[in-house]
Amino acid sequence: MVSFEMNDRKKIGLGLTGFGVFFSFLGIIFFFDKGLLAMGNILFISGVTLTIGLKSTMQFFMKRQNFKGTISFFVGFFFVVIGWPILGMILEAYGFIVLFSGFWPTLAVFIQRIPILGWLFQQPYIRSWLDRNQGKRVPV
Repeated sequence: MVSFEMNDRKKIGLGLTGFGVFFSFLGIIFFFDKGLLAMGNILFISGVTLTIGLKSTMQFFMKRQNFKGTISFFVGFFFVVIGWPILGMILEAYGFIVLFSGFWPTLAVFIQRIPILGWLFQQPYIRSWLDRNQGKRVPV
């Protein structure tokens, strides 16, 4: 049985993950500022690690089916750090999609419960697309 209780470590991890997404968004808005993008990446990885634990994070990134996404994500991170933020973010985006494609159905259910976004995701065309693609991995 999996425990879903929120201890302080998980709360801090979710906060760091949120700040990581926020800093990455700011980095993109400010014309691919490499400092903000690198900070966002570090906070995101730290947050995921604190939220699910070091062992689970390593297992997730080292799964055979996730190798393409892992390599793409970390090579993209490297390119951001050395000063090529646009190429780095393209690689990171590809890696992120490959790594987290299995979570899209769960995310869709969560978004459907948010007041304004939920209404949008309940529209017939979007709902039928989500139903068709539920549980499918992105082909790579």
